[in-house]
Amino acid sequence: MAEKNNEQPIHVIPESGYYAHDPARPQPPIVTPGVSDGAPSDATVLFDGTDLAAWEREGGGEPGWQVEGEYMEVVPRSGGIVTKASFGSVQLHLEFASPAEVVGEGQGRGNSGVFMMDRYEIQVLDSYENPTYADGVVGGIYSQWPPLVNVIRGPGEWNTCDLLWEVPVFDGSRLVKPAFLTLFLNGVVVHHHVKVLGPTRIREGELPCY
Repeated sequence: MAEKNNEQPIHVIPESGYYAHDPARPQPPIVTPGVSDGAPSDATVLFDGTDLAAWEREGGGEPGWQVEGEYMEVVPRSGGIVTKASFGSVQLHLEFASPAEVVGEGQGRGNSGVFMMDRYEIQVLDSYENPTYADGVVGGIYSQWPPLVNVIRGPGEWNTCDLLWEVPVFDGSRLVKPAFLTLFLNGVVVHHHVKVLGPTRIREGELPCY
């Protein structure tokens, strides 16, 4: 494990041996993605290519994103969007593409995310030939677990993501069972029933904790 070059204490992520964003953490191997899959036939469709009726702005109100062609597109500085409906343990299928024009590098290139329960982030990033810290690569459980492999397609190409999300279980404030994630990116498994260590929205230097 490398030393951090600042005055903050080093907090090792439990069960990993590395701290968050550790530059010494091994990079996920790069593999070539397979053929894209379509959405499952029994899915609850959250976006049909025509409107954002199933979505609202994060915090409430009309979503600030726009529908372009048959896809939704992020509008700069418009904030995030969330589903109007609530879900528990779920199978989720989504497709995404980073801008064809490459702008920025590292975490500043095509950065977004999928938040489960508004607390647990699955990283979305243009990670094609774009080095960054391992637990910030596309498909990673942000700040906790890198994907097993980096299987992102090139800028402007569409990617498919299929995940199985198991919600954490609580008895009052006591954690009974943590959340677990299985995730396929472009048909390749990048997480297999991985335990989520806690919320990923934490301040720098803190450990994830339920």
